[in-house]
This record gives sequence, structure tokens and C-alpha cells, in this order.
Amino acid sequence: MTHSSLFQQGPEIAWQYAGEGVERQILGYDASVMMVKVRFDADGIGATHSHPHTQVTYIESGVFEMTIGDTTQVLRKGDGYYVPPNTQHGIICLEAGELVDTFSPCREDFLPK
Repeated sequence: MTHSSLFQQGPEIAWQYAGEGVERQILGYDASVMMVKVRFDADGIGATHSHPHTQVTYIESGVFEMTIGDTTQVLRKGDGYYVPPNTQHGIICLEAGELVDTFSPCREDFLPK
């Protein structure tokens, strides 16, 4: 696997469609870790899913209803959450905003083919 460039300049990184009202930018990565910025319109939904990656997320802006397993909480700017591997989780954007996701290992399925 390759890795990202050493530096990422936000305006130069293309946004990728990630669902209705949701798009993402791939930031730094290598085989062991990946950082991704995710932008949500109000009412955008990150459908319930699971993956084998550990995920840690920071709420950069907006308000979100996050469900991890059977637990749901409303999170705002400055909050964060941890998703263990293979755990069902999903998110609903209540007020437009951005998240910064970190995955380990890298989400190779996010990389261009």
C-alpha cells in the first residue's frame, strides 16, 4: 500500500460523494491509519453500518445524533466518540457540520481504485 503525501492542503483535496447530503475528503493515510474529513448537510445520514476498523471521531462543527451499538447521544462541536471494530453505528446530522474521522487500519475502500 502507498501512503498519502506528507502534507494535505484542504482546498486542493477533492470531495467524494458519501451518501445523500454527505461528502468526504481523504486526508493523511498509510496502511495503519487514515484521517478523513466528513461534511454533512442538515438531515444528512451516515447509514448504520460496521467495519473491522477502529474509529475515533472529533466533531468539528454542527450537531449530530450518534448511535453506537444500543447507545444514542447528541454530540456537538468539540465532542468526540470511539467506535470499536465490528460495532454497528450510524449518525444523523441535526445541524450542518463536519466530522474528522480517524481509522485504524486504513479504510482502503475509501481510496480511489
